[in-house]
Amino acid sequence: MLSSINNSFEQDTHDADANCDGPDLDFIYADVDGYQNEIAELYSYTEFSEFQMNVKAFEDQMELYDLPPNWQKQDAVAQRGIIMKLVDQLEVSDRAFRMQAARCILYLAQGCWAEVQSDEEQHQITRDNVLVLHQLGVFASFIDLLNMEIESACSPDIVAVKITNVTLVDSTDIRVILSVLYIITETIRDERERGTEDYKELAESFVQDINSPLPDGELLAVKLLGMITRFCSGAAPQFPMKKVVLLLWKVSLLGLGGMDVLKNLKNEYRSKVGLDPITEDTLEVTKCMRASSPPATATDILENQYPKRNFKRSLMKQRFLDEPEQIDMEMSGNEGQGNANNAGGNGSNGEEELSQYYRPYDDPSSSSGNSSTTSTANPNNQPSLTQPPAAAPPVQITARLPWTPKVRQKDIDQFLDISRNKFIGYSLIGDHESLAGLPQPIHEGFKTLQRHMYQSLADVQIKKEEDIARNPISTHEDEIKLTPAEVLYQAILPNLPQYMIALLKVLLAASPTSKSKTESINIMADVLPKKMPLTATQSTKLTVDMGRHKEIIVKAVSAIILLYLKHFKINHVYQFEFMSQHLVFANCIPLVLKFFNQTITEYVNTKNSIPLLDFPSCVIGEQPDLSGDSFVYGGEMSDKPYSWRNVFSCINLLRILNKLIKWKHSRVMMLVVFKSAPILKKTLKVRHAMMQLYVLKLLKMQTKYLGRQWRKSNMKTMSAIYSKVRHRLNDDWAFGNDLESRPWDFQAEECTLRACVDRFNLRRYPEATQKCGNNGTAAQNAENAQQSNMSMAGNNGCGNNGSEPNGYGNNGGGNGGSNQHQQQQLNDYGVEGGFPSDEILTHSDFAFFGHSGWWDRKVELTDYFKANYAVWLEEEVYNNQTDWDAL
Repeated sequence: MLSSINNSFEQDTHDADANCDGPDLDFIYADVDGYQNEIAELYSYTEFSEFQMNVKAFEDQMELYDLPPNWQKQDAVAQRGIIMKLVDQLEVSDRAFRMQAARCILYLAQGCWAEVQSDEEQHQITRDNVLVLHQLGVFASFIDLLNMEIESACSPDIVAVKITNVTLVDSTDIRVILSVLYIITETIRDERERGTEDYKELAESFVQDINSPLPDGELLAVKLLGMITRFCSGAAPQFPMKKVVLLLWKVSLLGLGGMDVLKNLKNEYRSKVGLDPITEDTLEVTKCMRASSPPATATDILENQYPKRNFKRSLMKQRFLDEPEQIDMEMSGNEGQGNANNAGGNGSNGEEELSQYYRPYDDPSSSSGNSSTTSTANPNNQPSLTQPPAAAPPVQITARLPWTPKVRQKDIDQFLDISRNKFIGYSLIGDHESLAGLPQPIHEGFKTLQRHMYQSLADVQIKKEEDIARNPISTHEDEIKLTPAEVLYQAILPNLPQYMIALLKVLLAASPTSKSKTESINIMADVLPKKMPLTATQSTKLTVDMGRHKEIIVKAVSAIILLYLKHFKINHVYQFEFMSQHLVFANCIPLVLKFFNQTITEYVNTKNSIPLLDFPSCVIGEQPDLSGDSFVYGGEMSDKPYSWRNVFSCINLLRILNKLIKWKHSRVMMLVVFKSAPILKKTLKVRHAMMQLYVLKLLKMQTKYLGRQWRKSNMKTMSAIYSKVRHRLNDDWAFGNDLESRPWDFQAEECTLRACVDRFNLRRYPEATQKCGNNGTAAQNAENAQQSNMSMAGNNGCGNNGSEPNGYGNNGGGNGGSNQHQQQQLNDYGVEGGFPSDEILTHSDFAFFGHSGWWDRKVELTDYFKANYAVWLEEEVYNNQTDWDAL
């Protein structure tokens, strides 16, 4: 993958103003898409024939009961009686008879679509039926069916027979079960979000059920994560991954809570520790931002500026070309942008350019006046191309930055230390307030910094952990509250490394940039039909279905990882750090960069969908013949110029990358090593403010390491960072004079963090940590053969200073002897079971981590020391009297 990244880096040229590729996307970020879209994405287009099987099973079952095959003609009592009979039938030993009842229940959950004439009617019947199905215990019965299918799929007899060429037929029964579970979960989630009265009590009890262990002691989310792990290990290749990850996503979202719950939890936890609530919400602020024009690529510059460049070359020497040529291109680009945006106005081009960065405001001096009559509470999100010139004179409004600046206590201490050393000549360690001997401007600067100081919830939690580690007896530890996030963390802790690797493997296989020959798993098992298509129409439909299938998997997996990271970070920062470290060790950072190393604008605009084949349109009303001219893509029928799920996936992956890298200098250097700047700059072409914000954050983190020449030739990107990203006072991100950018500190940073996380887990969850230590090394060694397929660095990866072929992120690499030696050392220290595996850090050849498993090193003592140890002990320890008062 690095070869392709290197090629894209070579194309990273001077910034110039690019042409605006159409209007801003009107995409609104939310927890999920609309209910009908979420239900439609559950089914593949190749499952169309199975809808009729559900109707046939229902009709046969009603004939068995001597009842008319019409659900709506039954009264409420008769309907409940039928469902109770079907639930009893789910427990019979005959598999065919049992699955017939399951298909009947699936037909009821689908809204009895054969009896309705509209989508709204089908949705209402689904809503009513799900209410009765859950009240009669159908969800718990289908969980039992799922357990039976998992045991059957993973039985020794089945595993012994290597399943090849897995198709849709191999997962028929388990897809029926997962579909029923998903429809019930998604319907309850949607009704709870709407605040429906008759669903209120049901929704609360359902949330408690999915946050409580099942009869076998496992959470439903853990069971689904185990299915993904078995699928990735090859033990169960017939598992339908799309349905599994979709169900896991909706179960986690309903159990943990979405964006509103996260916001309330964060403020609640902050108030408990005496911190002020958060007043600025990123999602709300970005709604008032305007997307900026993307920087031009080398191709754009050559096409648009070739005559001007050629003229320059004929008059100037080569060594003087760069800066004057760049200035000329920026000025000419601004002229073109001004002509496009200024509808008959004669305002300043520079001011016109700057105005698009400010939050909701237009530049007052410009005569374009795109939104002169709008107030700050109703900002203009649309580009000026779609706005006519305003008749009224522009309102004089002072433009300002969208965020309140912040500063950390660490930055204030650093400011005071530098000032004291400069003006007084000494420093006061631990003194955060004394200003004696400092001049008045320093006093004013200190007051400004204090006024903008922000203390995060993570800082308070880390300080508490440090106090407990320093004074374990005298420091009182608060009682662990069993929140949904805490329950989930305790459940997944023993196998969290394997779960993260499995999720990333599925994400890699579904990535549009991954090639089929590098995939170690077949995620298309629940799409490919038993018979391959024969006609062009069937082949096209299958191609669209496969692309759609991958997009839905990326959407679900990215949402799962982001949801877990956000909830763990609020619950306790070390839970977040433990998960994020294992994501980093499993190559999550290069994987996300590989995902964005494509023409991202095409990915956002691609619509792999056929609306006529989406459920319930495919079964309600008269069906057209999908052949010839009647075969229409979703992109031609939709009024939106983008795919909701693809924009959603891109923003999720960018947010995950930000969370993994923020305040971690070693991981920021990984962005630099993998040459992410040109990849991220291409992502700025998507005209959506929220996506651009997270891209600019990633660029800001690494700007100081990219060199002066890069900053000089990318001034438009630097201006966008200044205008859109929050300012950290005293942060010299644009200059590269950071005192913390010393590469020899990166190794210690990761090791210190790892030690703190391990100490936290061992103290609070000793049994789960021991299981994690015992299972981690063995499981990761067993994954070694498959892990090579996830190595994104390649044979010529950057930072590969050793003999490992996969560069950074070698998950595994240990051997039995070293594992036994590590376990023996930990036993000698009195730690039974041991810490989580350190072989990632120990055996990684990444330049900034090196061989960092310091507690795993064997120290060789000299023969002289061994021979005279007893004498030294007798003379220097036993016979030597120490005057402790003198010391």
